[in-house]
Amino acid sequence: MCGRFSLVVPERFFSKVYLFKTLPEMHPDYNIPPGVDILAVRNGIKSSQPEITRLRWGLIPSWAKDPKVGNQMINARSETVAEKPSFKSAFKSRRCLIPADGFYEWKREGKTRIPYHIHLRDREPFAMAGLWESWRDPEGGVLESCTILTTTPNKVMEPLHDRMPVIVPESEREEWLNISTPRDRLKKLAVPFPEDHMAAYPVSSIVNSPRNNGPECLEKQEILSQGELF
Repeated sequence: MCGRFSLVVPERFFSKVYLFKTLPEMHPDYNIPPGVDILAVRNGIKSSQPEITRLRWGLIPSWAKDPKVGNQMINARSETVAEKPSFKSAFKSRRCLIPADGFYEWKREGKTRIPYHIHLRDREPFAMAGLWESWRDPEGGVLESCTILTTTPNKVMEPLHDRMPVIVPESEREEWLNISTPRDRLKKLAVPFPEDHMAAYPVSSIVNSPRNNGPECLEKQEILSQGELF
């Protein structure tokens, strides 16, 4: 799964990867939890040109009666996303890319859960595959939300968790966003990212609390033989 991630220099993604000339106000995030508004790229509502938007992390289906359902939909399994009622409509026509420069996962060592930060070896930001949805409340207000797709782990992730986010290579991002991309092709894009390009290291348990959102979240920690950090 993917339940926490980081994006320290968002401008680096949006100005280098997509070359947006104007950017909204952005700030570094070292520990992004579900339930908050996160940056995303999607094809424009009125055009096919990519646009920057903010989406609530935790997808709320358009037919949902209670927005709290989004708390249970921060991730979607890529293997079944085309059939699940909560996701199949968004998978067909409302796909997005969620920028990150790393994500967190917790490895169980005995009774201890040790957090790890997983990133690309070159430390460049990357794009996670996402879906977005629009939900209207009884008063007519609109809330746009999203979920992050997951897939089976590569060899870097296998010791940490049995799922990992789908990372979309730069060469395939346009296909992922394109509403005309065939379903079979989309499923071929939702595969584990090559492990040769990824790395992971243990970090402090301060990331367990989303209230902690500073550079110390990314500091590497040494692991004692008992599985504890210092």
